[in-house]
Amino acid sequence: MAKKATQIEDVDTLLKRLEEMREAQAEFATFTQEQVDKIFYEAALAAEKNRIPLARMAVEETGMGVMEDKVIKNHYAAEYIYNKYKDMKTCGVVEDDPAAGYRVVAEPMGIVAAVIPTTNPTSTAIFKTLLALKTRNAIIISPHPRAKECTIAAARIVRDAAEKAGCPKGIIDWVPAPTIDMTAAVMSNADIILATGGPGMVNAAYSSGKPALGVGPGNTPAIIDDTADIK
Repeated sequence: MAKKATQIEDVDTLLKRLEEMREAQAEFATFTQEQVDKIFYEAALAAEKNRIPLARMAVEETGMGVMEDKVIKNHYAAEYIYNKYKDMKTCGVVEDDPAAGYRVVAEPMGIVAAVIPTTNPTSTAIFKTLLALKTRNAIIISPHPRAKECTIAAARIVRDAAEKAGCPKGIIDWVPAPTIDMTAAVMSNADIILATGGPGMVNAAYSSGKPALGVGPGNTPAIIDDTADIK
């Protein structure tokens, strides 16, 4: 019988859960490209099939955005990302040049800390979990408090499909009751951070002492001419 995963309730249980995830990721790191690609496909397909209910959940929980637009974003995060990376080699030797005397070997980082925003929670969760699966990494998600239910729902769909396809159990998990302190603990104890959010959160990721890729606000100025009909 498989050991039951530790429930994340505070920083201590988070640290214990991360130890369990490292064990699962060590097993995942031994998977072949064929195994990884099957998991990647099934997880992306599950996310794509649930793009509409996840979009509805995101709008209802956050009160932000247009459902039809979020459907498109979920579709992009699932199908486009799959098609973009499905043929990419992420296991073993990915480049070999005997003449130049070098060889490139793809290895996973370990545990990815994924900070998810309230503005586009489900699509970001889909995108980051799929990338973790394709690269044989574990991923721990810290949702925005105002978008935690829809974020967790998206992550659960990807996780369940991945495990059904043969992924080690425990590769994907999340903080069920996110706080600033818990998010900081997630970031400081992971191996790499993918942070999406406001300037403060992105700066916190960059200041965590761990490698981090941050994405902050991308709103651009807009000029509306006097002749425009805005009614």
